[in-house]
Amino acid sequence: MTPAVTGGTGPESNRPRNHRPARNRRVVPRPRWTAGLLLAAAFAGILLFEAFVNAEFVPDHEATDAPQAIVPAEIVSGGPIIYASPERTGSYRLPPKTIALTFDDGPDPRWTPEVVAALREYDVPATFFVVGSAVARHQSLTRQLVAEGHELGVHTFTHPDLGTISGQSRRLQYAQTQLAIAYATGVHTSLLRFPYSSKPEAIDDHDWPLIQEAGRLGYLTVVNDTDSQDWARPGVDKIVANMTPTGDDGAVVLLHDAGGERSQTVAALRRFIPAMQARGYRFTTVSEGLALTLGGAGTPGGADPRAGAGTALTTSQPLSAGDRWRGGFLVWTVRIADGTLSLLWVAFVVVGVLAVVRTVLLFVLAGRHARRRRSPDWAWGPPVTEPVSVIVPAYNERAGIVPAVRSLATGDHPTIEVIVVDDGSTDGTADLVEELRLPNVRVVRKPNGGKSSALNAGIAFASHQLIVMVDGDTVFEPDSIRLLVQPFGDPGVGAVAGNVKVGNRGSLVARWQHIEYVIGFNLDRRLYETLRCMPTVPGAIGAFRRQAVVGAGGMTDDTLAEDTDITMAIVRAGWKVVYEERARAWTEAPATLGQLWKQRYRWSYGTMQAMWKHRRALADHGASGRFGRRGLPFLALFGIALPLLAPVIDIMAVYGLLFADQAGTVLAWLGMLGLQAVTGVVAFRLDRERLRPLWALPLQQFGYRQLMYLVLIQSVVTALSGGRLRWQKLHRTGQDLVPGQR
Repeated sequence: MTPAVTGGTGPESNRPRNHRPARNRRVVPRPRWTAGLLLAAAFAGILLFEAFVNAEFVPDHEATDAPQAIVPAEIVSGGPIIYASPERTGSYRLPPKTIALTFDDGPDPRWTPEVVAALREYDVPATFFVVGSAVARHQSLTRQLVAEGHELGVHTFTHPDLGTISGQSRRLQYAQTQLAIAYATGVHTSLLRFPYSSKPEAIDDHDWPLIQEAGRLGYLTVVNDTDSQDWARPGVDKIVANMTPTGDDGAVVLLHDAGGERSQTVAALRRFIPAMQARGYRFTTVSEGLALTLGGAGTPGGADPRAGAGTALTTSQPLSAGDRWRGGFLVWTVRIADGTLSLLWVAFVVVGVLAVVRTVLLFVLAGRHARRRRSPDWAWGPPVTEPVSVIVPAYNERAGIVPAVRSLATGDHPTIEVIVVDDGSTDGTADLVEELRLPNVRVVRKPNGGKSSALNAGIAFASHQLIVMVDGDTVFEPDSIRLLVQPFGDPGVGAVAGNVKVGNRGSLVARWQHIEYVIGFNLDRRLYETLRCMPTVPGAIGAFRRQAVVGAGGMTDDTLAEDTDITMAIVRAGWKVVYEERARAWTEAPATLGQLWKQRYRWSYGTMQAMWKHRRALADHGASGRFGRRGLPFLALFGIALPLLAPVIDIMAVYGLLFADQAGTVLAWLGMLGLQAVTGVVAFRLDRERLRPLWALPLQQFGYRQLMYLVLIQSVVTALSGGRLRWQKLHRTGQDLVPGQR
């Protein structure tokens, strides 16, 4: 038996920095869900508010056929300006030859300025019944309306059919619009127009309680005398005819400055205004026209006791601190919601482009790699029969160490030396290996120091120049070592990545990992080899020239991904790192989500650390620069950016299904799933795997993929905080891993 190792494992230059027992390292806490859940809740709240602002919760308007039993006759036969309060009810018309132009649904950055320009051309004021959410989005445009002498009225915050929502919701619609108007302009208004309203004679028992409620809140409800019906775009002539009052009657005219293409509206204004002015009409706002009416001109029955009140309907006054704070909060919430959705759409496009680019590259480069390898005249070089040292770092690997070591020691390569480095195990791992009494197996016992320390100890005790590094829970096929070292027939090859297979495919979680290994890892390695920028030789099955490892400084614990770290160093030194798909190793994948989290957290965090450590390659020349300008951007884009942004696909899919184009959303999601399925079929065919496990690919989109998102997010946070993790040990069941099982 080899004596225990208690000191260094080789030359001082090969000793890892921070060489100390793993238990003394600062340990990053286990994932905490509270912050993530709060962030998810806040994000969901923003999107729900955006849906509310965009009126996605509002049902479509449906015409009613309600009676007019409770509507006062003077309202039905009265004017378009209606006052209803517990004390009195009345309606008012404009004086003869007086027109109030009113515009609904704005402000709109495209059409409102054109409408205002037409009004300015003829020095005509108007009343704009604005939508509160549009005011919040276009504050400067709203201020311009007031500055040019136009009047504002409330047209609700999201343009709902008010009869379909609760009284509390209606009051909220009015109040939010008032806050948006007040914050943007310093103006309060008492004018209100319901969405989908019509003329006085159309008011029925469904509408009247809403008008009374508005009156109790201090609003004058404004309908119309003439409806331009410009929303239907019937042509300029028809719009003008619809706007024109009968004889010399005064009229409140309904038009729109938003909600669609409004070029016909603008053209109709330029024809209608001069024509009516030529007939002796004057144009005014609703409140000014009402003031004229209340002064006795044109009011049925003479002067109204409320004469003069119309002049105070719209007032400009300093905002209270509370109103300014509430208005600002509302406006900025709308802006944040809009900005969030816009960013999501941009991210969605970026994700789509990255996914397509990655797929095309995989198909082209991995396909080229496969065709080259399957060519009848393909060979690495002369057959490699040199002796091989296999290093197995082991920490509490009792469950799987026996089958792993036996599979390594009995491989069909001519000469195999197996060195099991027991890194302070407490479960009798080393004793089990010694009890096998295999002649070509040695055990090295050392205090716990971490995986990189164990690997360095194995390298120091290895007798041969070709070194295979294997995880302690991995089972090799009989020909795996022989096939794995054949690429060393090319003297430029410094390391070889093998083909890792998931052996325990019984559970759904493990089956998902099997799919991921074939598509996400093995297919990628073909691409990376073609571009000569392989970032990782997997710890489960990898072969190295001793010269390449020693020249790169040996294994270090600078990162959690010691396999990625050493691979990057070897590539930067000018060695080729290749992928041998025929050399297969079977590993036990984590069977629970908790174990999977620990493993992937370590992988993703370690990869980020390695990228940061080797960042100077971006500015280097030669092989190092090639890796820096190929490998690092690929990892950053497709290993970090794409997974970090990928949740956008799910978010936009949910948002689209609930609040947007459902058919388009379903088609887009199916298209993305189809792209993944095609990639999966290609990868499985290249790996000579049966396609049956791909039935679980659609299910992988729900749950597994989201877990990987969270792992990567936590890894980014940990990387930014500079935390460290110790050599994590996953729970193993010790179940049989049958080589070749499908």
